[in-house]
Amino acid sequence: MKHPAKITCHVDLPSTWVRYRKGLCHDCQATCCSLPVEVTVTDLIRMELADPFEEEGPVREIARRLRKQGLIDHFNFKTELFTLARLANDDCIFLDQQSRRCTIYAKRPDTCRNHPQVGPRPGYCAYQPKESCPAHQNKKPPS
Repeated sequence: MKHPAKITCHVDLPSTWVRYRKGLCHDCQATCCSLPVEVTVTDLIRMELADPFEEEGPVREIARRLRKQGLIDHFNFKTELFTLARLANDDCIFLDQQSRRCTIYAKRPDTCRNHPQVGPRPGYCAYQPKESCPAHQNKKPPS
């Protein structure tokens, strides 16, 4: 009897990712939630990390405040994109470590809403089944 092939996607190697299909997220470890997430001011307002009136002022002030609060890791002055902070294990700060579900799902940024249609390999995702491994079993890509 043949056993199904084991899925061995690695988040840092898009060439190992599987083609996305509906329902794949339901039993996944939320591996995509360990990718860097770039957000706009509009996203930050939806996420309730910035107030609508702040959009009128200098965006760098929002960046300064959010960096001080530990909510962003980086701000690109040229593109005005913010990179959300991540935990030491690279998980998004809004990912629940137990359930592996987004704690702000209804307010999540466009980058997350549009994944995997956009990203390092559009149409593919770094699927890891929940039962097969802890969140980041293979931290280093295979050689």
